[in-house]
Amino acid sequence: MALKCVPIFFCSQKPQSLPEIPALGYSRGRLVLDLRPIRLECCALGASAQSAICLVEDEKPGAKTSPTGKIDKDGNTISRGFHKDLNLLPKPLSKTDLSPFPDDGSNVRVAFQGISGAYGEDAALKAYPNCETVPCDQFEAAFNAVELWLVDKAVLPIENSVGGSLHRNYDLLLRHRLHIVREVLLVVNHCLLALPGVEKQEVKRVLSHPQALAQCEMALTKMGIVRVSADDSAGAAKIVASSGRRDMGAIASARAAALYGLDILAEKVQDEDDNVTRYLVLTREPIIPGTDRLYKTSIVFTLEEGPGMLFKALAVFSLRGINLSKIESRPQKGRPLRVVDDSNKGSAKYFDYLFYIDFEASMAEKRAQNALEHLQEYARFLRVLGCYPMDEVL
Repeated sequence: MALKCVPIFFCSQKPQSLPEIPALGYSRGRLVLDLRPIRLECCALGASAQSAICLVEDEKPGAKTSPTGKIDKDGNTISRGFHKDLNLLPKPLSKTDLSPFPDDGSNVRVAFQGISGAYGEDAALKAYPNCETVPCDQFEAAFNAVELWLVDKAVLPIENSVGGSLHRNYDLLLRHRLHIVREVLLVVNHCLLALPGVEKQEVKRVLSHPQALAQCEMALTKMGIVRVSADDSAGAAKIVASSGRRDMGAIASARAAALYGLDILAEKVQDEDDNVTRYLVLTREPIIPGTDRLYKTSIVFTLEEGPGMLFKALAVFSLRGINLSKIESRPQKGRPLRVVDDSNKGSAKYFDYLFYIDFEASMAEKRAQNALEHLQEYARFLRVLGCYPMDEVL
């Protein structure tokens, strides 16, 4: 028995008339419910225009209906569209629509370590030119600012082409549950700054971040200048500006010189001209990886015991033609020592390590998914830190 459901409308006012109620009948041993179409309408006074009036169209027995059309008197389907203007139809979502922030960084708050004029702020402005930068005293404070929803993103330096990796920040990546959504390659131009009117030979000592001082070690040694560590390069420039001392200088960016009213005595005082720092942009949620451009994926894992385990772990990428752009090892602080055998007497012990790897493939690619699935056969722990577009040096 086929039943056609007819909407039933209730009205708070007493209707003036009621439609006939379909009757039940009996025909040839079957129960028959007469559901011929009827018009139902609200008869209450003052009812709004949105009070539903449901009209059930007549249809011929056995006639086929279309969800987008109705039946004419001959039983043919009359096609009718949902919208007269096709522009009113919803558009498919794009990757840009799925991002909560515009590409230029409008209305985005980005945390960085240091004060205004730091290289971290330069990296944030390169990634999001119109963002609001938020200085933090320490790198961990930048992580906490994102986790507490005080800012939208954080910018973290992870390695430098001259000074190498920043090990402390690798540990922070594992300690916190943020996601890498972008990398920024920033060309570093270390400048020797001093008070206005000061000559280069007057400067006897300089302040800056230890990494910046290390990158300028040979140049400063030739100048006979004493190096003094500071929390960050921009902070060093601010100290020099407020000290009023003519024998003191700072190693910082040209933008820091403009911010704090200092003169640039020399540019590119770093030992290597090609000095690039790689920054990571961290957020609370990962991005949706694609295949429309080059992507990089960062992971961290630990391995089971046994000979050749690291070789087997790296081979899962080589077998699929995936290039590794970075590998870093850090002691696993939760269990720093590993016992090789079951005996505690004279048994060999060595450090248990975490391995951080960057490989050039998107998690949207099947080969990357297969590689990580293969890696899980050897890894006791595996975590994807992020999949993000690769940056270029401009």
